[in-house]
Amino acid sequence: MASQLKSGFEIERVRFDHLLPLAEGFAQAANYIRASGRPLTAFCACELRSPGAFTEDGFRKFNEHYVKTLAQWGLFDGSINPVARSNVCPEIDPPAEPSFYAFSFTRPSKGTPSSGTTPTFVIAGGAELRGGSGSYPERIVRYRDLSSDGLKEKVRFTVGEMGSRLGAFGFDWKDTTAVQAYSVHDFHPVMSDELVRRVRHAFRPDLAFCPPAGDRSRIRMDCRRVVCEVVI
Repeated sequence: MASQLKSGFEIERVRFDHLLPLAEGFAQAANYIRASGRPLTAFCACELRSPGAFTEDGFRKFNEHYVKTLAQWGLFDGSINPVARSNVCPEIDPPAEPSFYAFSFTRPSKGTPSSGTTPTFVIAGGAELRGGSGSYPERIVRYRDLSSDGLKEKVRFTVGEMGSRLGAFGFDWKDTTAVQAYSVHDFHPVMSDELVRRVRHAFRPDLAFCPPAGDRSRIRMDCRRVVCEVVI
């Protein structure tokens, strides 16, 4: 769900200047992490782009393939996955296959003034998807309801879910350096009340025109506090 660091370490985010297929993205991430003098277990978050929404079976098969690399890197023990992830589908010019957009890894803090005293973190993408048992359609808030009221409830739930994830680690919206929202639907009429007002202390929105990849939801968010971001 999230990656968080103790004092003395910080998270660096690395964005590729163009999308890389999953295997190539993992290879480039490994090269960059090793060149930084860090073990592969420092890999803590990834941002992916997919060609289209998965079926439930397709999403399961994708995850089985995805976690093989994490297991090889010593990050996945077969039950607990500590790597935060967002995976969405660009509506315009989507990739031909699941691809890397960015990744994050841990490193010793460089002690720069911008580092501050708040630990860095990455919170995995969340959607209007309730927990518990049942299929995705059964757990999605206002499933297939794209009315103004439906979108309002979807955004409200998603913002609340992300706030809960932040709170579980002792953080609030004011601690973030970036908040990203993803959707292809016009939720601007509810943004002021359900999103901007609730995230107003740190609202720096990146609005991406793409739906979530795996669960047929319509709104997704992720957030982070990272003091160093680079493009390679």
